[in-house]
Amino acid sequence: MPPFMAASINIALPTIGAEFSMDAVLLGWIATSYLLAAAVFLIPFGRLADIHGMKKIFVIGLAVYTIASLLSAVAPSANILIAVRIIQGIGSAMLFSTGTAILICLFPPHERGKVLGINVAFVYLGLSLGPVLGGFLTQSFGWRSIFLVNVLLGVIVLVLVIWKLKGEWAAASGEKFDLIGSAIYSIMLICVMCGFSLLPEAVGWSLFFLGLLSLIALIKWESMTDSPVLDIDLFRTNRVFAFSNLAALINYSATFAAGFLLSLYLQYIKGLSPQEAGAILIAQPLVMAIFSPLAGRLSDRIEPRIIASAGMALTLLGIIPFVFLDFQTSISYIVGVLVILGLGLALFSSPNTNAIMSSIQRRSYGVGSATLASMRLVGQALSMGVAMLVFAYYIGRVEIMPENYSLFLQSTQTAFIIFSALCFLGIFASLARGEVRSHQKN
Repeated sequence: MPPFMAASINIALPTIGAEFSMDAVLLGWIATSYLLAAAVFLIPFGRLADIHGMKKIFVIGLAVYTIASLLSAVAPSANILIAVRIIQGIGSAMLFSTGTAILICLFPPHERGKVLGINVAFVYLGLSLGPVLGGFLTQSFGWRSIFLVNVLLGVIVLVLVIWKLKGEWAAASGEKFDLIGSAIYSIMLICVMCGFSLLPEAVGWSLFFLGLLSLIALIKWESMTDSPVLDIDLFRTNRVFAFSNLAALINYSATFAAGFLLSLYLQYIKGLSPQEAGAILIAQPLVMAIFSPLAGRLSDRIEPRIIASAGMALTLLGIIPFVFLDFQTSISYIVGVLVILGLGLALFSSPNTNAIMSSIQRRSYGVGSATLASMRLVGQALSMGVAMLVFAYYIGRVEIMPENYSLFLQSTQTAFIIFSALCFLGIFASLARGEVRSHQKN
């Protein structure tokens, strides 16, 4: 559901922007507000799930997400829509922090790669359906229909989870919840991510610096407390866990905004309808959905570091060509590059997830799942932050109109140069994790 929503919203952004007369930077906050809220609450909810039960947090999150989708569908203004998207992000945090952990609890270690590959395939299936169905719904019934479809899906899934998902998982039951650590963590993320999105303004630098100070305070506090919300030792002593999460952060930072930028490019520069743009953008997630299960199975047999690193390298080859987008770029060129990008992401995602979850103990599954999801969402938010920062530098806070299409193209090219550099660094982060097998915990 959340991947479907994310992909659908990218397609609907020009339509939403036109209805509410939003500039390019404010338009980006429709996606960023959701990502920020989800990232801020992921680790705390992951810890709560370890203590009080994963199914309980999952069900509550599903209900919150569904209600927020309904409120989004009736939002009367841009500011209210962004506010409700924050609530939707909080619900998503509960889902993201528990979904992978529940799967890990249900399947033995030698099948983890396979089941995680299937899980990732369904994530990418949502991403695949998002541009097509999102474009169709936006064009035929308006952008609000996207949220209404999520309400319907949410109700169906909520009934199925309560009816069919038996049992509960709370490996850290009885341990204390670190409220102070959670607060410091939330302040740190808000300051870093909001500060980054407001650069190069003075308030942006101030928030970013405050976020770094909060990070130092978080490390110090979590090192002293008996029941930390985020076990710093996982990063200090577990090289596989630390570098696999770093690789995930870099990967999503370098790739997420590609869909946002290409959606705007196809509709503004190429003059395509939302439905036509969606039909083109489906190429990437469709390839990911097809190859992710295979990559997951391979990571059960072959060292995940090798597969994930190859995926990161292929992702780099799928980002660099977008640096050369211009008014004459053909649609076939874009589709071909999206296929390469999709294959790279498929080879990276499930093996990397397998490496992370196989390197930790059962009592930390909730936090491990939440940490990985945090890397994903923080990376996605940073990716959008780069896009908005570049927009602010080249275009300013104005609507994207024909007279500034050239500046829009320069913005897009600059963003993809930055993303290419990040991908290159990500290859080395992925290789640096070391051997996964020797760290595996049953």
